[in-house]
Amino acid sequence: MLISHFGEPSVVVESSAREIAAVEGFSKKLASEIVHFIGSSGYNAAKNYAELQLSRLNKAGGKIVTFWDKNYPDLLKKIYDPPPFLFVRGDFAEEDRFAIAIVGTRTPTPYGTTIAGKFVQEFCRIGIPVVSGLARGVDTIAHASTLKAGGRTLAVIGSGLDVPYPPENKNLFDRIAGHGAVISEYEMGTKPDAGNFPRRNRIISGLSLGTLVIETDVNGGAMITANTALDQNREVFAVPGNVGVKQSRGCHALIKTGRAKLVECFDDIFAELAPKLRPLVKDSVRRESTPLPDMTLFEKAIWDVLSDEPRHIDSIAELANFSTSDALVHLLNLEFKGLVKQMPGKMFVRS
Repeated sequence: MLISHFGEPSVVVESSAREIAAVEGFSKKLASEIVHFIGSSGYNAAKNYAELQLSRLNKAGGKIVTFWDKNYPDLLKKIYDPPPFLFVRGDFAEEDRFAIAIVGTRTPTPYGTTIAGKFVQEFCRIGIPVVSGLARGVDTIAHASTLKAGGRTLAVIGSGLDVPYPPENKNLFDRIAGHGAVISEYEMGTKPDAGNFPRRNRIISGLSLGTLVIETDVNGGAMITANTALDQNREVFAVPGNVGVKQSRGCHALIKTGRAKLVECFDDIFAELAPKLRPLVKDSVRRESTPLPDMTLFEKAIWDVLSDEPRHIDSIAELANFSTSDALVHLLNLEFKGLVKQMPGKMFVRS
């Protein structure tokens, strides 16, 4: 409020108690305390700490983006409690105003892994940036799949920019910084304490037009992101999962209570966000299903028994009435055509 009133931080620290007290929300007592602090040794200590923070940030290849900067994300400015400044590695871009968040469990099923990849492919084909939290599981899949597809992604972390977490995602952290941005509201050196993550979730949803939840239990962190999105008057989407699987319970609860729209493909999301996405996705080119490459009769028989749910080679061969060896040959051909993806344990799904 003070910076909005005076225009520059330097003007704030040069102002008198009387001038500060004239700003809405600042009493004479508070104004006097501010002026006293600025003139005390505590202020010098604060300046020294800030200089150390900036030095560490510079060493990490990052920068600070403040609420008053032109490149501060417009969507994030509109939430109830936007961070006054962000530590950023990478850059914000104009297309970030079309971003959609993908969040979910840290322990996805093969089904959840496949579905996350499918939505990412749709988003990247249209040019929608993907926002997530760099956590294990669905978050990691969302970021990695986006980069693989040549898309743009934003990662919001719950630690300092110089404390990548989880540690096994350090390489992914660096790649995201080169093809989007890694973002934190936490000071340099901040450890990934458990309490940081629920708070950072409001930034994930705040950067996004909507939040897509793919697999989560009812007490999962993705549920917090969904609730903050609703508090911010943003759309929430949920993918239905297998009944009886704990990773599906959160999504089903969101759908049953009307807090999220059930979605199966990008068209379901577009139906809700069309006015906001129209500059990116023109009505005249609303996405049609991509025609499948030509398949032989044998490959088509294999394709027809596959789905988004992983299926073992023995089951595929039996349903398609092929020997296992013949089925493997046709599956390999389908994989070359980009129609099939092999999972661990000789499991196959449509890609």
